[in-house]
Amino acid sequence: MDDLKARAVRGGFARLCGQVANLALRIISMAVLARLLDPEDFGLVAMATVVTGVYGLFTTAGLSSATVQQATITDQQVSTLFWINIGVGIALAAMCAASAPALVAFYHEPRLFWVTIATGAGFVINAAGVQHSALLQRQLSYVTLTAVELLCQVGSTVVAVCMALAGLGYWALVAATIVSPAIGTGCMWLATGWIPGPPRWGRGTLPMLRFGGVFTLNGLVVYVAYNFEKVLLGRFWGADALGVYGRAYQLVSIPAENLNAAIGGVAFSALARLQHDPGRLRSYFLKGYSLVISLTIPTTISCALFSKDIVLILLGPKWLEAAAIFRFLAPTVLIFGMINPLSWLLLAVGRQGRSLAIALVIAPLVISAYLIGLPYGPRGVAIAYSAAMTFWLIPHLAWCAHGTAISLADLLLIVVRPLLSGIVAALLAFVVQTQLDEWGTPAVRLLLEGGVMLSIYCLMLLLVMGQGAFYLDLFHALRSSSMSDRTASLG
Repeated sequence: MDDLKARAVRGGFARLCGQVANLALRIISMAVLARLLDPEDFGLVAMATVVTGVYGLFTTAGLSSATVQQATITDQQVSTLFWINIGVGIALAAMCAASAPALVAFYHEPRLFWVTIATGAGFVINAAGVQHSALLQRQLSYVTLTAVELLCQVGSTVVAVCMALAGLGYWALVAATIVSPAIGTGCMWLATGWIPGPPRWGRGTLPMLRFGGVFTLNGLVVYVAYNFEKVLLGRFWGADALGVYGRAYQLVSIPAENLNAAIGGVAFSALARLQHDPGRLRSYFLKGYSLVISLTIPTTISCALFSKDIVLILLGPKWLEAAAIFRFLAPTVLIFGMINPLSWLLLAVGRQGRSLAIALVIAPLVISAYLIGLPYGPRGVAIAYSAAMTFWLIPHLAWCAHGTAISLADLLLIVVRPLLSGIVAALLAFVVQTQLDEWGTPAVRLLLEGGVMLSIYCLMLLLVMGQGAFYLDLFHALRSSSMSDRTASLG
């Protein structure tokens, strides 16, 4: 268990550093492409990816998570899952080709035909690396996984920017979706050195398929729930409106996605190894949850208070309309920061059925909110979506925690101290913001306002709220892990 803790801390730190770099790359890519391409280009690709993204949920068929979740697994089982993934990838590429005419007719946009077909190629490529990635996750080899993800991001960004500079418009965005999985799959094969054998059905395969099926269905329901507004906006308000909303949505989702990617994969792998040890599982989960919340709250404040300057810096003046939408969506950063970690817990202990039931409740709730806000355009949809998720937060936490080693009180107690620290920091940053008004450039204003907010938040959290000991312990665990690695390499 000590080795598990060391690997989890080391892997978590590697993922966190990697996601910081990944976030920087994504922001740079977004900033450059936003200046080279028009809102219509982004809206056009979003029209296709809203649908092809549904197919993308079936690429892994939940089988990568099934591989990670199992206490023990054989090479024969992994090989069988590999060939299932390949078959699914081919089927999804065919479905993309079949869906292209329907998308053209629905949106009245002929350019979607070849965009949709080209996107399908990525499914086959991605499917070939699913089980290789899962094997690295089982081993908590997150340093390798992080390096691969960074290579994918760099490669796809370079290709997209070069194509945009060449005047290829929306095809730059399409190419990025194909290049990224191609690089990733190639690197995964090299990193693991694992070559799949022939498929063979065994007694242990069926439970893994059942787990993967429920996991995939859960992902499908969640995807539809959180992306249906894009279908509505594209159909009734057009590509420009969808492009503006989509950029704001991407901006606000990047922090939660990167944080969940940084900590979630490591947490799931570690918690799955502890699923039969409730005491240690509770301790590990709450420490990880505390870290996520403490990072999420200042991010939420930044999105809400500094939305205009963030949009001006990252997207440019022609995207200023996205600033208000970005601000209205800001509460969801904190909400997803609070609810996403609960999925790690439920899946790690094999309660994927409950996760699916929760998703089936969320879906009609947020879709109803979209329909209420739709007559008022992208802003109305953003406000209604944030309101619905805020209303749902406490019931979601209570339902997830019920009957597990974690209680609702545990979760709320963890949130209190960083939340109070965040409120104080936000108030002082707001005072500074009113004094600066339109002074200086957006970058200078953001640096000053954000610096004040982050400094006050850290002082409040670490000193006033007494969280310094927690982060000191985390630092010592990371240092011990690094020292043990060096000792092992010397030995």
